[in-house]
Amino acid sequence: MEKPNTWSKDELLAYILLFIAHSDLDESKKEKEYILSRVDKSVYQRVHEKFEEDNDYQSIQNIVEGVKSHDYYRNDLADLFADIKLMAFADGEMDQMEKLAYNTLKKILK
Repeated sequence: MEKPNTWSKDELLAYILLFIAHSDLDESKKEKEYILSRVDKSVYQRVHEKFEEDNDYQSIQNIVEGVKSHDYYRNDLADLFADIKLMAFADGEMDQMEKLAYNTLKKILK
């Protein structure tokens, strides 16, 4: 996968959702199903491979670069954070690590 500034909106969304899903170190079946409800399986697989190569710092840097270099969310991140919240609740509850990841993204993307 190329640099975040070349990612499609679906690739960026999949990467962000994977970041949230893995914030508690476990991507549940329901979380995977939610991501697949938002992006194609081929996008998911391609992005998942890239995500697995990156550490947490690289992931955050990729997310920031992807969001800032594209006009996908047009200075209104409400849709993105709605998706993130739905992702966090996909397995029934937003645990502490998911809440921390959500709040961290809110701070750095604003």
